[in-house]
Amino acid sequence: MANSITIKTLQELDSLRRAGKTLSAVVKDIKRSLKIGMTTRMVDELADRLMREKGAVPAFKGYRGFPGSACVSVNNEVVHGIPGDRIIKEGDIVSVDVGIVLDGFYSDTAFSVGMGKVDAKLKKLLEVTEEALRLGIAQARVDNHLSDISHAVQKFVEGQHFSVVRDFVGHGIGRKLHEDPEIPNFGPPHQGPVLKEGMVLAIEPMVNLGTWQTKVLEDGWTVVTADGKHSAHFEHTVAVTEKGPEILTQ
Repeated sequence: MANSITIKTLQELDSLRRAGKTLSAVVKDIKRSLKIGMTTRMVDELADRLMREKGAVPAFKGYRGFPGSACVSVNNEVVHGIPGDRIIKEGDIVSVDVGIVLDGFYSDTAFSVGMGKVDAKLKKLLEVTEEALRLGIAQARVDNHLSDISHAVQKFVEGQHFSVVRDFVGHGIGRKLHEDPEIPNFGPPHQGPVLKEGMVLAIEPMVNLGTWQTKVLEDGWTVVTADGKHSAHFEHTVAVTEKGPEILTQ
């Protein structure tokens, strides 16, 4: 785990709060509009429009060549799904990962939803992944170690008989989309850097129904589960403060 972690000033934190609040409003509107029968490209176009209407720039558009403003991943797609002609169907799990730049500051969040009638096992996958995020965030406290976040996620997820993706991790965020440190969703507690006030972290459990192993498709972006089983993804941008973790994208 990296040790070079940027501590944000109060002015920077205020800017990150504004970015997080804006992105939260975008997500609320996406959730309200997401429907069976939409294509993943339609979800992307909606996200792009909402971001720009709120004065923000999509953080993912063109990032390392990514073609969309949102990552839209369905069922066995874990993360980084490229928006396209795929139609969202009854029973699908749809994961939407969005980021913005507002006044030079980045914010990043993700959510997964079941569309219509969803299998009970998939409903539990969604519930467990969202709860894992909550438990990970709860460890983002001054004087905890970075791996306390990682361990909390892994312990809960595996205790529920699901698996934690290991090939992709959370990250620091602020003036760049990806800053130090990397934040795995697995590992022993009490390891790595000590958390300090002013650190800002994008915490994002990715949880699979089957194996934790993944592979990247030929498009160079879309990550899928190695066994073809479903996956879920939740993420928040979180500030470490003396009063405890502050969720900026809630």
